[in-house]
This record gives sequence, C-alpha cells and structure tokens, in this order.
Amino acid sequence: MGISLNPSTILSGQGIDVSSLVQQIISSQSGELTVWENESTTLATQNGVLSSIENDLTNLQTTVQALDSPTGALSANTATSSDTNVLNASVSGTVSAGTYDVEVNSLATQGTLFTSAVAGGANASFLTNGETSGDLQLQVGGSSGQTYDIPITQGSNDTLTTLASYINSQSTANNWGVTASVQTDATGSWLELQSQNTGTTGALSIANQSNISLQFATPVGGTNASLTINGVPYSSTSNTVTGAIPGVALSLVNQSPGNPVQVTVGPDADQITDAINNFVTAYNQLVGDINAQYQVTGDTTGDTSAQPLESDTSLRALQASILADASYALPDATGGTTVNGGLINLASLGINTNNDGTLTVGTNAAGQSLAQIVASNPSGVLNFFQNSSSTGFADNFNADLTNLTNSTAGPLNADIAQNTATEQDLSNSIQNFQTQLDNQQTALTSEFDSVNASLQAYPLLLQETTEVLGTLGSGTSSSGALISSEPTLTSGL
Repeated sequence: MGISLNPSTILSGQGIDVSSLVQQIISSQSGELTVWENESTTLATQNGVLSSIENDLTNLQTTVQALDSPTGALSANTATSSDTNVLNASVSGTVSAGTYDVEVNSLATQGTLFTSAVAGGANASFLTNGETSGDLQLQVGGSSGQTYDIPITQGSNDTLTTLASYINSQSTANNWGVTASVQTDATGSWLELQSQNTGTTGALSIANQSNISLQFATPVGGTNASLTINGVPYSSTSNTVTGAIPGVALSLVNQSPGNPVQVTVGPDADQITDAINNFVTAYNQLVGDINAQYQVTGDTTGDTSAQPLESDTSLRALQASILADASYALPDATGGTTVNGGLINLASLGINTNNDGTLTVGTNAAGQSLAQIVASNPSGVLNFFQNSSSTGFADNFNADLTNLTNSTAGPLNADIAQNTATEQDLSNSIQNFQTQLDNQQTALTSEFDSVNASLQAYPLLLQETTEVLGTLGSGTSSSGALISSEPTLTSGL
C-alpha cells in the first residue's frame, strides 16, 4: 500500500503526523498477523465444541456402563409389601425372586417399669423411717440379663428426682440402656424406667430392694416380635427383622394376627426403566449436538455461515459409529428374530429411531411399551443388554465407547490435542511477529521524529537564509548591467 505526503503541508512548518504515518506502515505489514489471530480464534471455538461433544460422549458411556454392569440397575431387585400399614419391606442384600406370606402376631416392645405414687411428691425421701441408706437392684434383659446395683444415700439420691438423675448418669456412663424420668398427675409423682431396647433384651425388673419404700408395679413390655413367614414361626428382639427372608429387611409397623401380608421380591422395574431412559436421554443429547454442526445458520441480512465442525472428518466418523451402535441387533445363528424372546434390538423394546438419528421411547411392533416389556420379561431385557457371551447391546456399545473416549486415541480427543498444538504454534508465531512489529514501530518512530523535527524547522531556516542574503550589496555585471542585491528564493525542494 502506497503512502503519500502533501509537500505544501510538510514544508509549511506543520511537519508530519509521525504516529499516523508509522501506524500506516505497520498496518500494511501486519496482515499475516490478523490471519493467524483469526485461525487461532477458529481453533479455540472448535475445541470448545469438541470438548462439549466429548463430554456428551462420556455421559453416554456412563449410562451404557450402568446397563452393562452385572451389579447395575438391570440386576436390581425390590421388595414390596401388600399392606404398608402392617409392614414395609426393602432389599438389604442378595435376594431370590419369590413371594412370602408374613403374619405379624405381635410387635417387639420396650421394657417399662414404674412405681406407685410417692407420698410427699418428687422431692420427698423414700428411705424407710430412720434409715440413712438403702439399696435397689435393677435387672435389664430378663432373667439372663445384667443386674445393676443402685446404692441409695440420704441427701444424695433418696428422692424420685435425684434417683432419676442418678440412674440416667449411670446408664450413660455404663451403657445400661435405661432412661429414668419422674411423672406427675393428679394421684402424685412416681418413677418410670424405660428400656432403650426392644424385645427380651430390653425387659426390666427389680431383683431386690432394701430400706426404701418404693413400690414397683408388674413390669410391662420387653417382649419379642412374633411373626410367621410362610407358616414358619419367627421371633425378633427388634421390629426391624433381617435374615428371616434372605436379603430382605422387614420393618414391622402394626400387629395383624390372622391377616398375612404378601411380600413380593423381584426385579426392580422402576430402576430398570429409569436406567434405559437415562441412556436414551444421554444418547439424544450427543446426537443432537452432533447434528447441530451440520446446520447452516443465517442472520437478518440473509448471510449464512457454517458451523465450526462442519468439515471435521472425525466428527463424521463418530456420528456413523454411534448410529451403527444404536442399530445393533443380537446375533442369531438361524437368521431369525426368535432369539431372546424376540427382544433383539431397541425397536423390539419400544425404542424407535427418528429421522434425525435420535431415539424415542414409545411402543414396539406389538404395541407394547417399554414399561410393559420390562414388567413382563425382565430377564429378556437384561439378556438383551448384557449376557455371558458379551454380545449384548450394552456390551457392544460400551466396547465401542471405550475406544471413542480414549484420552489419546479417541477421535475427538485426538482432534482437541492437534488443535491445541496448532494453537500453541500460532501463539508463538503471533508473539514473535508482534515483537518484530513492536521493534520496527519503535525504530520508525525514532527515525520519523528526527525527520519531522527538520521539517518543522524548515520555514525558520528559510527565513533566516533570506534575511542573510538580503544584507548583501548590489553591483553590475561585467557587461555593465545592474545586479539586484535581493535574490529570490523559492520554497520548493
């Protein structure tokens, strides 16, 4: 690009605009820098999209691995109760499918022990007349349980209030499993002892007492839960019963003798359906984001622009790979469709492929929904996704995703690495070139500052020269002609 100057302006003393002139020169040489910067921006944009799609791919693999795991959602079991007002059931370990009739005859209860009302109230001494000490022996856990000695001392723990406090502190310190309290009503105040445990381990009784006037009523509670499972009697110290049905925990709520509750143990259809739906959602997110890279967008002026990864061959290969994985069918040596009860591909599960490659959970050719298929043939669904020969849908898909998401050999990760390396090279080139331009700008500025100083001084120099010449005398030439003493100078160069 040519740069022009106006002679009349620069010789008038105004000089030149050094900054503008230098900037024009630098700009004329920085076109390559702009190209590099645009390339770097494009690569950064591509990497952002690639990383987002790679994240989609990783999320998809997580959902596929859940379908491929032998201990995952497809193998999950659940236990349900036909009457949750009587008992609840949950899976607590390895179970076998089956139905059990459970009859709750009685619940496990906490042991309770209480005294008659004490004359004089909660703060009156219950030592017998004239005694300054006494003794109380509390038995916890029935006849085979532990007996705890409670010495009574006048002024220390010889009232209901102080005795309750003493028992609570000893129980906490020595793990008695007993809570003491003082109750008061219209009849007076009395001591109540309650076990912190249910069943016979929480049964309470008084083994012996001396020199005290407390009168204890007959112990209440401290009995085991009684139930039958398929007619077999079972006793439990807790209302949470484990071990009676392998891998199942029963939580007893109410007794209901004569009215058995049905507990059903089997595949957890909700977990299975959720896991499959999670796969469909993750798959559609990936396919949708890939499809978006092949859509042409336009602005209000009608101009159109391509997406950052429209020409990325790795993305095309990825798209083809996952579409092929989604159309996978279980191999059948006979070439028919009767293998695995007809559950051979996604469509047979009611998961259909749309024109854009995404999936929709609907119904299969027989009009069955995914939920219905899972409920009626959970083992077939499991075998479709995973099997002992590793030919299941999830087996195949997970193997492919393992390669596609490889941190170095995966196509998108390889693209990201290549773009990142190119970005770094461009960054180095930009930095080096910018340094050169900065150095050139400094040198040009210094050079043109010097020129500008001379140009700005020119009018004064011209004036001074004219004045000097004007002082010279006049004379005649050799021919006798008159010579003027005032020479004429021009401002041209």
